Amino acid sequence: MSYPDDRQYTADHEWIAVDGDTARVGITSYATEALGDVVYLDLPEVGATVSAGESCGEIESTKSVSDLVAPAGGEVLSVNEAAVDSPETVNSDPYDEGWLYTLRVTDLPEGLLDADGYASLVEGQGA
Repeated sequence: MSYPDDRQYTADHEWIAVDGDTARVGITSYATEALGDVVYLDLPEVGATVSAGESCGEIESTKSVSDLVAPAGGEVLSVNEAAVDSPETVNSDPYDEGWLYTLRVTDLPEGLLDADGYASLVEGQGA
């Protein structure tokens, strides 16, 4: 499995692509594979403030319901309504059409992983 090198990753299997003070957030292909078919997304509301490392929504799949953990803190600027309407998009294209929400970043924590670091992490988890 490969991971785009133009973004950062968390141990919670989310990615964040930062551009200036805004960022786009999604979950990794490893996460989509582990979850199975995504059937429902509960994303944070536009205008909400999320905190890095805290739950900000849920992803329901045919296997389980998982918390969506914010990789950075900030204000939610938009959510991917197309993915809400068609959650299978998260499985089919997790890095482009299956993004989840955008943030105005106020807190970008240290310790986010680059693509190689994330690949090593998931290899250690049996990927």
